[in-house]
Amino acid sequence: MESAYVAPEDLYAYYLERRDVQIDSRRVRKGSIFFALRGATDGNQYAAAALEAGAAYAVVDAPEVVVAGDARYLLVADSLRSLQQLATRHRSEYRMPVLAITGSNGKTTTKELIAAVMSQQYSVHATPGNYNNHIGLPLTILGMPDATEFLILEMGANHQGEIAELCAIGRPTHGVITNIGEAHLEGFGGIAGVRKGKGELYDFLAAHGGVAFVNRDEPYLPEMVQRVERVIPYFSSDSPSPLVPGMEIGTLAVHPTVRVAFLDEQRALVSATTQLSGQHNLQNVKAAVGVGKYFKVSGVGIINGLRDYRPQNHRSQLLDHRGVSFYWDAYNANPTSVLAALRGFAATNRPLESIVILGEMLELGEESPAAHRRVVLRAGQVARTVLLVGKEMEVVAREFERPYFDDSRQLAEWFWQQDWSGRRVFVKGSRGNKLERLLD
Repeated sequence: MESAYVAPEDLYAYYLERRDVQIDSRRVRKGSIFFALRGATDGNQYAAAALEAGAAYAVVDAPEVVVAGDARYLLVADSLRSLQQLATRHRSEYRMPVLAITGSNGKTTTKELIAAVMSQQYSVHATPGNYNNHIGLPLTILGMPDATEFLILEMGANHQGEIAELCAIGRPTHGVITNIGEAHLEGFGGIAGVRKGKGELYDFLAAHGGVAFVNRDEPYLPEMVQRVERVIPYFSSDSPSPLVPGMEIGTLAVHPTVRVAFLDEQRALVSATTQLSGQHNLQNVKAAVGVGKYFKVSGVGIINGLRDYRPQNHRSQLLDHRGVSFYWDAYNANPTSVLAALRGFAATNRPLESIVILGEMLELGEESPAAHRRVVLRAGQVARTVLLVGKEMEVVAREFERPYFDDSRQLAEWFWQQDWSGRRVFVKGSRGNKLERLLD
């Protein structure tokens, strides 16, 4: 006898019983619903183990793993698609604002800053870590507490069509594109492809009457957002004035930390100090101020949210390790983000006292050699000592006679044999470089 497939509405009823969705059988808790997804390994092969570990149900798309008569197996045509449909169904039950954030750089920091500000006045649920893809976004929605008043969905992509897919799942009412830069050029097919791919968020907002927050100081965005009817601009101003429409934000400092000024709800000019530094982080802070003001967070709330946010997870961190002072930004790297971070580091550090460590940049396609040459040239203006890691750096390291290391393990072994007393070390790379081995 063939097993019967579970209809989407029935699957939602099962979800409402439990509200705990897991895709890793090792993280299953008593009462979880385990979704068997196909990837590097076939999750269907772990369904039985998930049930033994306490899962209430296992959603599978391989009929052969279903045990006849065991009602805990829920058979669907496609487990991933069912997970996404379940998230969209659950999203439809809520009428609160849903803010989508995408862009080439700064997505996660912007998300966390906005969450910190909005949490001063609302119950906020936001994408955890970098759960920003076609699997992580549904899990974010399904993990949303009932009391949520404001949902923030980070959306990442490296090909055209992915942001459109994520918007169809999460159905944002509001959106922020942080910037358009040289990230994932290979997948997007160049900067024009990046604009089109990231612009899919604006397309969704335009088609559904949504609101777009746009940084007028960023290239491309003011032109791209023209198709959206409801636009909230935010931008830098030397002297914010209540007579000027839009969200004016004054820049008091970008080093050693970003400090901004803005008009509060009483139209009084107030200032906020953050734990971030650099022009690139100023753009992230401006987004948080603009979104906070639009949703009527008090001036004090915005100030407190910005002040209390602490960068972590290898993003824009200042830290000391084994007597060496690091500026650490090794979560992702592309030409735009590397050059922006180097500008910030150069503003507060002297070349003779500085060390720059750069990991290779990935997914740049035919632009890779020129892009690596450009960032290494700039690094040489910032620091006397420039250390390069990863195969994409090998040719340019030879050209400029810079120390080169195949990987971070080789770098770490050499690095800690040297005396770096009194030096400041800039570290920029992606998670794939595993530069955190320097901190082992």
